[in-house]
Amino acid sequence: MTLPTVAVVICAYTQQRWGDLQAAVESAKRQPEATEVVVVIDHEPELLLRAAARWPGLRVVPNTEDRGLSGARNTGVALAESDVVAFLDDDAAADPDWLMHLVEALELPDVVGVGGRAIPSWPDTTGAGPFPDELLWIVGCSYTGLPTEAGDVRNVIGSSMAFRRDVLLAAGGFRSGIGRVGNQPLGCEETELCIRIAQMRPESRIRYEPRSTVSHRVSPDRVSMRYVRRRSYYEGISKAVLSRRVGARDSLSSEGTYLTRVLPGALLRELGALGRGGGTRALAIVTSVAATVTGYAVGRTLGTVVVRTAAPAPARERVAV
Repeated sequence: MTLPTVAVVICAYTQQRWGDLQAAVESAKRQPEATEVVVVIDHEPELLLRAAARWPGLRVVPNTEDRGLSGARNTGVALAESDVVAFLDDDAAADPDWLMHLVEALELPDVVGVGGRAIPSWPDTTGAGPFPDELLWIVGCSYTGLPTEAGDVRNVIGSSMAFRRDVLLAAGGFRSGIGRVGNQPLGCEETELCIRIAQMRPESRIRYEPRSTVSHRVSPDRVSMRYVRRRSYYEGISKAVLSRRVGARDSLSSEGTYLTRVLPGALLRELGALGRGGGTRALAIVTSVAATVTGYAVGRTLGTVVVRTAAPAPARERVAV
């Protein structure tokens, strides 16, 4: 059987993560399955020059789409020449077998996308701070509520994922009017893509493969109640935009179980551990739910006033130069 070719796309936007970016790129280069590594710099000319000088043997390119993570990913998809496109965050380092397990999952019938497990790498100065495992999605990591074994899911986590390139192209790529821009903590761009693919190809499957792991660094500024509130608020806004675009039933199908079963159990557990940090973690759960609901209400009320909107950015074919 002919093995698929695989491109690893890493998007970066700031020199403040230079050390993280180097770790991410080097971990991608060590993947035996990686046919090519593409580094996309999101409208930061100095970082582009620095990265191009650091990796002269790789394709280091500017984002030619709209500013933001979605546009940068679309640029990588358009320039990739492989059958599969894997995405690794610029502050994540892949384990040696990371890509192998993603590719294996994509060889299953009807599987068009797959996500791996992201394990938080906490700052030495703070540890996990206020975060129970159920809230690790706030820092871009796998959380309690996801499957514990490989299986089909609605959507992947963006820090570690892979898709068949032809499916990405047919779907039109990531929507540029949704998702993170710089340090603005919007999200749901990969959720929207996965739902759109499922609506376009009902027979397709999205997989979660926890054997494929990355270490996702958490910066000290994110280990705080303030960030819990801010990130959750913007998640609510993102969910509101998502529900407008793909429908409330599809956009909130997984959140109902999470809100009614996973979080209440976590809250009761933490309230029973008040003397062991449970009070702080319980407060984080309540804060996150309240902020998310508020953001969702604001997003539903104001809609396009809250976040920029744009048509889907086409991941069009380009001639590599």
